[in-house]
Amino acid sequence: MRNHRVPGALLALALLAAGCSDERADPSIFGPEAPNRTFTQIERLGNPLVSEVLLEKRNHGFHNNGTPSTDVANFKGLVELFVRDVAGRNQTVQQTLSAVLLPDMLIVQTNKAASTAGWLSWALADGYGGRKPSDDVVDAGLAALFGTLLSPDNASPRLSSDNVAANDKQFGTAFPYLAAPTQ
Repeated sequence: MRNHRVPGALLALALLAAGCSDERADPSIFGPEAPNRTFTQIERLGNPLVSEVLLEKRNHGFHNNGTPSTDVANFKGLVELFVRDVAGRNQTVQQTLSAVLLPDMLIVQTNKAASTAGWLSWALADGYGGRKPSDDVVDAGLAALFGTLLSPDNASPRLSSDNVAANDKQFGTAFPYLAAPTQ
């Protein structure tokens, strides 16, 4: 059985691109010749773990309509509550995860080589702490949330992976990096 899993980083970029729609829906206006286009944001997934796991479904619309500048004020308490009540983790893990995951945004640093993990980051640390298209961001997030990555206390290692195997095709070396889908 072939696995058609799209890595989290590229999925997030695809969702971001799909989440912006041109209100006029005229395909002839795409490109630099149409500087007055208007877009409507539909979905915001810098890190899928934030919206899809740590926030209750009833908060998704509020999150999607928000901006990264308000994430800490609006969602820090909710993220920490989930980490405490669902994952059963201590205050240090709660605060560490909320500090790393909020604001929920990706930072693209065009001054970093695309071949390194520094060009696409969650937290801006001079380009370090970023991710490559091949990185399993869901497993990394689950390992931080439920595993021993941040603390061995009250960990649930069996919940620290989504158990999705590696991609069935190699990534390309140029944008958009994804291989053609298997027929």
